[in-house]
Amino acid sequence: MSIHVLQLGPYPPPEGGVSRNMLAIRDELVKRGDKCSIIATSRSTSIRDEPDVYHPTGASEILKLLSSLRYEIVHLHVGGELNSRVLSLAMIASLFGRKRSVLTVHSGAFPLTDEAKVARRFSKHGITFRRFGAIIAVNDALAETFRRFGVADKKIHKILPFSLRPPDASVAVPLELARFIANHSPLLLSVGGLEKDYDPLFQIEAMRQVLQDFPKAGLLLVGEGSLRSEVENAVAGSNYTESILVAGNVEHAATLHLIDKADILLRTTLFDGDAISVREALFLGTPVIATENGMRPEGTHLIQIGDKENFLEKVREISQTIHREPRGIGDTDNIDAVIDLYEQMLVT
Repeated sequence: MSIHVLQLGPYPPPEGGVSRNMLAIRDELVKRGDKCSIIATSRSTSIRDEPDVYHPTGASEILKLLSSLRYEIVHLHVGGELNSRVLSLAMIASLFGRKRSVLTVHSGAFPLTDEAKVARRFSKHGITFRRFGAIIAVNDALAETFRRFGVADKKIHKILPFSLRPPDASVAVPLELARFIANHSPLLLSVGGLEKDYDPLFQIEAMRQVLQDFPKAGLLLVGEGSLRSEVENAVAGSNYTESILVAGNVEHAATLHLIDKADILLRTTLFDGDAISVREALFLGTPVIATENGMRPEGTHLIQIGDKENFLEKVREISQTIHREPRGIGDTDNIDAVIDLYEQMLVT
């Protein structure tokens, strides 16, 4: 018996960890002969006409889709701040999905917020969380936070939000990026966005010191954001513009090739959770320099926020080491666990 799962969450572009998880779930469902529809809950920068993908322009259109589509499971994915708007959407999703509604909170840093620190059973967060038939926690801290909001243990499922696989050999890296890669070594790659939390200006300024030690080094910035003009001005105002390329949004399939080819992946952020790009880099054997946030995977080279001196030390250490970890073997265990959860909900 096939099932129809309706997912709600961000739909690319831009690419992001939440949308990658959603697409991986959809791909595995379709592979099994099931159906998956997606309602985009944030504005995509480019909208394509795709079957079973909906781009509502407001809350009323989301309500109309939830009431008119036929599905067995509703799965809401949220990331970032869990504000009143997000909680209202969560309440609506739980009302339509009832016992067959699933919530994944992708923000691994949610336990650090003021709302989570004073978690109460009858707060708006607590009432909303408990309405879902199941909640997927992406780390132990989130699982414990949901318990403090009054969610029963049997409803909480710890499942990491990624599936790791090698780059697709049939996908080519865009020519401009391929040329930049060929002309720079070591290649530092940042995959995130041009937003304050990703601190791209730190990376641009740090390149001044990196280039003193490694004149052929290059910094490739993948992702878009509100700081685009400020980032471009910072690059233009430096005396090493040819060593930095602001690539903008890049398809995830091509981004995997960039991570694989990079000498170092950067995740030097001001605020961050369990970044999927870090997991992908370590899986592919690419060294990672990231700011310490209490949840980085083993093997990550850690620095404190804004520590340029330690950052340069890490770059030197990695660049002078010829050893590179072997690539991992791809698997879909985490995605399989989500679909197993769906199947369990259908028989209870």
